[in-house]
Amino acid sequence: MSEPDLPTLAPAQKLWAGLAALLFLIAIGFLGFALNTGVLRPFAIGWVALQIFGFVGALKFANGDFAHPIFKAQVMIHIIGLALLVLSFSRAL
Repeated sequence: MSEPDLPTLAPAQKLWAGLAALLFLIAIGFLGFALNTGVLRPFAIGWVALQIFGFVGALKFANGDFAHPIFKAQVMIHIIGLALLVLSFSRAL
């Protein structure tokens, strides 16, 4: 049975999907660091969980549109979280 081809994504959708994927990979990397060293372990676990539930919920609400304002807001929230994480590490040094 042949399945229909999926429509191509617009450039804005590719950008926001790529940013979300990048943030998720950074969170997974930080989770590995946190589990290895024990530094900020609850934050790392919670951040990954929040990203999973946040991105899935935003995509359901946006009907799969990566360029929807609610998905963009979810990405920006996690960018702010990353900025706070970087700031906390820079202040610790």
